[in-house]
Amino acid sequence: MTKKLTMRLIPALMMFGFAGVASASGFQLQNQTGSGNGNAFAGAAAAAEDAGTIFFNPAGMSLLPRGHNISLSGTLLNRSIKFNNKGSSISGAGTAPLPTDEGKDAGGLALLPAGYWAWGLSPDLTVGVGVGPTFGNTSDYGSDFVGRNAGFFFHMEQININPSIAYKLNEKISLGLGVNFAKNKSHFKQGIPLGAAIGTANDNYLDVRGEDWAVGYNLGAMFQLSPSTRVGLAYRSQLNFTLDGNEEYKYPVAGLGLVARDVEAKLKTPANFSLAVSQKLSDKWEMLGDVTWTDWSVVDTLFVTRKDTGANLQKLPYSFHDTWRVGLGANFQYSDALKLRFGVAHDKSPVKHAVDRTMTLPDSDRTWLSIGAKYAFSKAASVDLGYSHIFFADAKTNRAVTTGFPGAETLRNTIRGDFKTSADILSVQYNHTF
Repeated sequence: MTKKLTMRLIPALMMFGFAGVASASGFQLQNQTGSGNGNAFAGAAAAAEDAGTIFFNPAGMSLLPRGHNISLSGTLLNRSIKFNNKGSSISGAGTAPLPTDEGKDAGGLALLPAGYWAWGLSPDLTVGVGVGPTFGNTSDYGSDFVGRNAGFFFHMEQININPSIAYKLNEKISLGLGVNFAKNKSHFKQGIPLGAAIGTANDNYLDVRGEDWAVGYNLGAMFQLSPSTRVGLAYRSQLNFTLDGNEEYKYPVAGLGLVARDVEAKLKTPANFSLAVSQKLSDKWEMLGDVTWTDWSVVDTLFVTRKDTGANLQKLPYSFHDTWRVGLGANFQYSDALKLRFGVAHDKSPVKHAVDRTMTLPDSDRTWLSIGAKYAFSKAASVDLGYSHIFFADAKTNRAVTTGFPGAETLRNTIRGDFKTSADILSVQYNHTF
C-alpha cells in the first residue's frame, strides 16, 4: 500500500513543482516553504522541521521521521512597484522625446509553488528531491512608460530540481549534499531613444529572449550541540548560464524596420552561505536565528552578443554588491496540535547607488514582518500557514540611457525618479509522513 501511494505521489509532486513558474516575481525567491514564511525564514538552515529542509540545508533530512516525508507548498506573492518621475531628460540631436506616463504598477500577483520529498532509507541515510522556482522576476510598466528606454518589461523564471542526500555521522553531526539542475528563461524589452516619436506598443523597441540549463550544488551540516541547541551551516553554489536566444530590434525609421538575429548572454546567479541556530528555551518556546551572505557581486554587467560574430550589441550594467541578511524568529507550541510562529528579518539590497538602479529591478533594503501557524491533524498530517509583509526602503534612480556599441556610447536619456515598493506574501503548505 505504501509503495503504491509513493508511486502516485512522486509524479504529482513533480507536476506541482513546475506549475505556475511563469508567474515568479522577485530576482531571488526566498519563499520555498510555507512553514519558513511564518518565521520570515529566520534560522531556516537549522530548523529541519519538514522536507523543505532539502532546499535550506539538506543535512536536516537526517532529523526527519523515518520513511517518507512530503511537503507541498503554494505561495501567493503580491508585489507593488510604482515609479514617480523626477525630471527625466533627453540629450543629443536626434533623440526622441520621452513619454510623460509614469507607468502602471509594475508588480502584480504571482504563484510560487514548491514541493519536497525525503525518504529515510535507514537510521543514518536519507535521500530526497526538491522542485521549485529559485530566481525570478516580472516587472511590466507598459510601453508608454517615461522610463521605457531604460527598460519597461522584464520576465525571468528559473526552475530548480534538487536531488539530495544526507548522512548522520553520529547523534551530534549530520552532513548533506544536493545537486541543482536549473533552467533559466529571461525576456527583456527596452525602448530605443532615437527617431520616431514614441507612445505606443508599435514604436521602436528592443526585445531580447534567452534560455539555458546550468548545474550547481549545495552543501549542509547540522550540529546538535546539546538537546536544546542546534547549529546549521549551508552553502549553495553559483550557477553559470549562457542564455541562448534571439533579439528583435524594431526601429521603424528610415525604412530599417525589424531586425532579428541570434544572440547570447552570460548570466550568473549568486552563491550564498548561511549560519543558523535553533534554540529551545522550554517545552513551549523555540528561538530561531540566521545570518546569510549572498555573493551578488557576480551580477555586474550583462553583455548581449551576436552568436555569429561574437560582437557586443548591448551592455546592461547592474553593478550589484554582496549582501547580508539577518533573521530572528520564534515558535510557540500552544497545544499538542497547534504551533504559532513569528519572525522578523532585514535584507540589504545589492543596489547601492541611484545610477545603478534599473527600472525593471528597482531593489532597495527591505524588512520582513511575519506570522504563521502549524496545525497537526494527526501524527502523519499537518498544514502550515504563513504571512509576511515586506517593507522596502524608498529608492531613487538616476539611470543613464546610451546608444552605440559598448565602448563608444552616446548619452541619450537620464531617467530620474523614485520608487515605492511593497510586498505581501501568503503561503500554505501540506506535510505528510508515512
